[in-house]
Amino acid sequence: MTLKKLHGQEPVPKSHDRVQGAGKALHELLLSAQRCSCLTAGIYESAKLMNVDLDNVAFCVLATDEEDEGDIALQIHFTLIQAFCCGNDIDVVCVNDVPKLAAIVGPSEESGEPRDLHCILITNPNKDGWKDPGLEKLNKFCEERRNVNDWVPTITLPE
Repeated sequence: MTLKKLHGQEPVPKSHDRVQGAGKALHELLLSAQRCSCLTAGIYESAKLMNVDLDNVAFCVLATDEEDEGDIALQIHFTLIQAFCCGNDIDVVCVNDVPKLAAIVGPSEESGEPRDLHCILITNPNKDGWKDPGLEKLNKFCEERRNVNDWVPTITLPE
């Protein structure tokens, strides 16, 4: 049983429009971060980055699909990443559609191979911070969800 199942953190129908808006904002943020080379994909790559350059991490996306439900090692990694991000004031969201995420982010720029998209970090390109409208919307969305004890909200990406 995952933490999500234990607490029943499914989005309520009343907030459906807000969740859809967050999905669009995440889509825009991922595209923008990729253009600026501010996107790190992969569980291990993300863990290394957080260990070396935590101050520049602006946002975290964790992604699963049905086939990952039984992967205990992945669930443990997610728990550790969530705890680390929450302890360092980094907003975290979950996405339950890895193929949609792959369509947005695409293959690795270096090798052209498919990437591990279970964890994606968005970093700041400079020390002054990054003023991206999608990031600001997502930060506000995460803050609102925390106010109702939804610490890692699930976002649905647009079609």
